[in-house]
Amino acid sequence: MSQASLWQTQTGNNDFAELCNGLYQREIKLIAKGDFASAQAVQVRLQSLSYYITRTAHSMTQVIAQGKSPLQLDCQNASWSAKQSKQMPLVGQNIKQANGNDEVLAWYLATNIQIGLVVPVQLGQYIMLDCIDRLDLDTLRLRTNVAGWFSLVSEPPKEATSNKRLLKPNKKVMLAACAGHCWQGNNKLMPIIPSLRELLLSCSINWQNFKKPFEL
Repeated sequence: MSQASLWQTQTGNNDFAELCNGLYQREIKLIAKGDFASAQAVQVRLQSLSYYITRTAHSMTQVIAQGKSPLQLDCQNASWSAKQSKQMPLVGQNIKQANGNDEVLAWYLATNIQIGLVVPVQLGQYIMLDCIDRLDLDTLRLRTNVAGWFSLVSEPPKEATSNKRLLKPNKKVMLAACAGHCWQGNNKLMPIIPSLRELLLSCSINWQNFKKPFEL
């Protein structure tokens, strides 16, 4: 099936329509409650809304149609769903070990990392989906679009003292981020709905190889 025919098929199905409706309702509420500097800023946001909602809904239905993602589509809430673990899945995310190795940084340094790669960032009690938008190989740093700069050297890990922490992608971490899972200590909280931007990023995750972005 060609890209064009796949688009036509999916834009005409019920899942696509329900996703668009849910995304519109959520985004309009966010805009209504937003703190904008001017009416022009609101107009700019509204002008691009149709494009991003249509693109996100199409991408989410395409992910399901291809059958390669472990995520479940929740059309009613315009989001992803997945079984939530009892605790935040941070096994294998050690920042520093007794032998001096750093599991997270080793993952990012092992092979070439591409611009646009979707990566998880822990923000307190939940995990956000972000993407790499800049690499500085001279100073061994990378920058993500929302969370900003992260050092890829263990000494000193400046971000360890802040509220943000770069994680290495794995199935449990990415499932939790896509589904908006939250925790407080050892207790599960109600999931949050990832942003429209995060939902779109979730559709470019390559679940077979997290180091290679998936092109829809």
